[in-house]
Amino acid sequence: MERRGQPDHLLFFITMALLVIGLIMVLSASSYDALLHYDDAFYFFKKQLFNCLLGLVALIAMMVVKPEVIKELALPGFFICIVLMLLVLVVGVEVNGAKRWLGTSSIRFAPAEVAKPVTIVFFAYWLANMSKRSLHSLKGYLATGLLMLVIPVLIVIEDLGTAVTLLGALFCMLIVAGAKIRHIVGTIIAGGIAVAALIIAKPYRWNRILAFLDPFADPLNTGYQAVQSLYALGSGWLFGVGLGNSRQKLLYLPERHTDFIFSIIGEELGFIGALFVIFMFCMFVWRGFHIASNIEDRFKALTAFGLTAVVGIQAAINIGVAVGALPVTGITLPFISYGGTSLIFMLGTVGFILNMSRYAKK
Repeated sequence: MERRGQPDHLLFFITMALLVIGLIMVLSASSYDALLHYDDAFYFFKKQLFNCLLGLVALIAMMVVKPEVIKELALPGFFICIVLMLLVLVVGVEVNGAKRWLGTSSIRFAPAEVAKPVTIVFFAYWLANMSKRSLHSLKGYLATGLLMLVIPVLIVIEDLGTAVTLLGALFCMLIVAGAKIRHIVGTIIAGGIAVAALIIAKPYRWNRILAFLDPFADPLNTGYQAVQSLYALGSGWLFGVGLGNSRQKLLYLPERHTDFIFSIIGEELGFIGALFVIFMFCMFVWRGFHIASNIEDRFKALTAFGLTAVVGIQAAINIGVAVGALPVTGITLPFISYGGTSLIFMLGTVGFILNMSRYAKK
């Protein structure tokens, strides 16, 4: 019988710190837009605060539920997510040219955000019940790999960034579970070819690659977001222009309080502020991996590792896009960007990692 201790306090405080930074920066980045379009500078902030409260409820709920209950729900949850992703393709709500939501134009949620933690839990359940001999065999590895692709393939049709995040986390879990090196190398090569094909298949993705390589070649069209993001970061210098004093938030930088909120952080708080945010995410990932490595139960360890990897990879992609190191893709900065489904399920994810931390050796 496993002994159940206290949840990891450091991981909790890191999450709360990122959440507070997010609330402050959402208010700063969105105030002008909200005042102009809704006659209320606090419009987005109030919605984000409400989402935070819902997310904290999800965090507490996932922290107290027994892991065995979640484990039993892994298989039906996985199939429900497949159904939801198929519904998005058929009756999904389109916003800004992307069909990623279910519901109405005013009340909607993103099934992909639900699918991320559910798929991680299911894959942890699958790997935990798989012998190392089966995983080392080519047949077992291929079966696991095909299963791993189901949800990401459904997501990638409309959201490449989220699909890459989830696939990256699942692949990390596969490595930690003990897959053979030659199988992993083959998967990396095949994955690289598949990503290249997906980019070429959609003209807007190819345009984003061209804009990434030289955003200033077309600064008013394909390279506009990347150029404005770099202007924001460049304006911040070491200590920033001051909280609330961003010029790029005056409708120059698109998605300023969502996908590109890190650029506003760099502009207003400078290199020091941006570096602090990166440091906090590194601390989060270190703590999550530390927890996972000290759990004896294979399912709990793989779950904690996979959920931590999702947060780390998503943060890395978002920040990489903001600084021009990666092509533009619509993906939020965990705990900081404005968003409903994303924030709530991210906090629920942290709750389950904290739940797992109660079984880690101290």
